[in-house]
Amino acid sequence: MLSREDNERITRVGPGTPGGNLFRRYWMPACLTSELGQPDDPPVRVRLLGEDLIAFRDSKGRPALLDAYCPHRRAPMFYGRNEDCGLRCVYHGWKFDLNGDCVDMPSEPADTPLKAKVKIRSFPVVDCGGIIWTYMGPRDTMPPPPDHEWTRAPATHRHVTKTFEDCNYLQALEGGLDTAHSSFAHNNAIHDPKELRNADKSPSIEIERTDYGYWYASTRKIGPDRKWIKYYNYIMPTMQARGGITAISGGHNDVPKIDGHIWVPIDDETCHVYNWALGYDENTPLTPEYMEEFSAFTGRGKDDHIPGTFKLIRNKANDYLIDRKLQKEKTYTGITGLNTQDYALQEGMGQIVDRSQEFLGTSDRAIVTMRRLMLEAIDEVAQGRMPRGSDPTTYRNVRAHDEIIPADADWRGALAGEIVAKF
Repeated sequence: MLSREDNERITRVGPGTPGGNLFRRYWMPACLTSELGQPDDPPVRVRLLGEDLIAFRDSKGRPALLDAYCPHRRAPMFYGRNEDCGLRCVYHGWKFDLNGDCVDMPSEPADTPLKAKVKIRSFPVVDCGGIIWTYMGPRDTMPPPPDHEWTRAPATHRHVTKTFEDCNYLQALEGGLDTAHSSFAHNNAIHDPKELRNADKSPSIEIERTDYGYWYASTRKIGPDRKWIKYYNYIMPTMQARGGITAISGGHNDVPKIDGHIWVPIDDETCHVYNWALGYDENTPLTPEYMEEFSAFTGRGKDDHIPGTFKLIRNKANDYLIDRKLQKEKTYTGITGLNTQDYALQEGMGQIVDRSQEFLGTSDRAIVTMRRLMLEAIDEVAQGRMPRGSDPTTYRNVRAHDEIIPADADWRGALAGEIVAKF
């Protein structure tokens, strides 16, 4: 368990908080590339780490991220005019470029020195891997941009989506790192002897700290002569990578892929989940049809969202449309969609879990280790040092993998050629 004090340090992410200071030392997803549309398209609201921001693509196609409010009278920039390489406030016409410089002040005299003095807060951004990333920390500690294998892969082999989750990022991240829960919450064939999740519900877990976070491996016995190895990567602060065999009961393991999530705090009580997938066979692209089928299986397909939002139709307000008959006869939860099952449990815990009330077991090793690394990183930032995982060279060559191997085989040797990035 965590003390209430440490729980507060990790879960609170606003400006000036210990956790907020930590997150601001990493490049964080601000929005999907697709959300910005074309040059001079309307601006988009972004809320990130408890701050209200505005994103847009200027006339040259460059992405930009500014404070959501004009520095003149704090009018909302969301209603601004995106034109001629800048965003113009519609209250008095003040216009700002992607660097935050005021380039036009038509309500003031032409020779006013005020224009040179006024700036709107702006943040560095990069368009990488289908995501607009931003850095919100001190400029003198800004690390190089993200360099994950899936961000380097061609667009034909990459798929990225985004979903809203109504709870603090930490309990969502913990659900992603928890390998044991898949035998229960994600067991969609409780009476099927061929379902891998039924074979061994108490996996053994190995963890090793790294410069980027840690890798961890779970081993499940699959009969007398086979075992199922799930080799994961946890990349700080909030990314998890896993192999693609985990969806075997849904028939979605026919395309070689890796997938994972990045849990991004909107504020203390909500987060966005960026869902990414990498097709790692250069001859087998991730077709839109396949990825929509897979997304629908997980519960976040195109028909699973409230139109015009990233919020799921199956949500807390309607008990995720739980089907008790389905729960009794076929699936462990009675809730359709792997991610929807996660959300029901994680959101159902409340906005921020009181971790001082927990009783943890051996299956929680990955969660306990993550919390320790986060607390250590908070201290590192407070001491003026760069936190673990902020340097992209530490994770650029890692790759997750799942495989069923002989029971007597050494998984390290068996997977050695599979857990190194190829793109």
